[in-house]
Amino acid sequence: MVNSLRKNSLDPISLDGWRWAPFLDYAIKSLEPFQLQSYPINSYFLDHQNEFGSKAKREKAHTQTWAAKTSKFRQIRAACVEVRNFTSVLNFVVLPSKFYELPFFGADLVTLPSGHLLALDLQPAICEDKIQMSLFYDKVNELNEYWNGYFPNGGSIPEGAKKYFSPGFLWTRIPFGIDSDSLINNFFFSAFCDYLNLYIDLLKNVERVSGERSALLCDGQKSYLRYRSEKDPARGMLTRFYGSEWTESYINQILFPIIE
Repeated sequence: MVNSLRKNSLDPISLDGWRWAPFLDYAIKSLEPFQLQSYPINSYFLDHQNEFGSKAKREKAHTQTWAAKTSKFRQIRAACVEVRNFTSVLNFVVLPSKFYELPFFGADLVTLPSGHLLALDLQPAICEDKIQMSLFYDKVNELNEYWNGYFPNGGSIPEGAKKYFSPGFLWTRIPFGIDSDSLINNFFFSAFCDYLNLYIDLLKNVERVSGERSALLCDGQKSYLRYRSEKDPARGMLTRFYGSEWTESYINQILFPIIE
């Protein structure tokens, strides 16, 4: 087991040969103008490697975490997981400050032996809220209508999860063998850029909210984070790689922390 190869959450992660490197690189460069500051993360979670599997077939799992904060973002976080010939994952989430009328930005990019599972959304901080709806629903829905036709449908999502997504939720499963590299490199990457650029446009014009509205946003964010921490579909995979103790700490302290 090797840990603590990186000492600061803003330290670059090792991207050589990593499937999702262009996506994370674009995201970080797009957000750099907003004066990113280091987000406190224990070195135990910044860079973590572990071997798992049977004695006859050992595999190495490697998880790196990049994170930042700004005056308008409580946390910008990328969780990057790699197991050669098995999985490659980028989970990129932007958690806004409770003092600003902003949605979450969420991107889940997952490669498994069966293909790719890809999701993009600007997720409401308060479910079915008229202010949030008027702020960005029409714009993100336009993006969805444009890009959705390029990709296979991702299928149904759990009923309890639906309220945490916008109408512009882009969700696809791309199996190997249908020119998946071209779809991802030429089309899904462009969709990712469009969704993130829309989020940045919202950020440029956002104003600080009242104390009463801030309390509602905070409650909504907690509800979303609590749901994600309880229902995280990566829990089984991470437990297999790193064991239950590390996984539960990582999910609850790093991936989806309940921030006051």
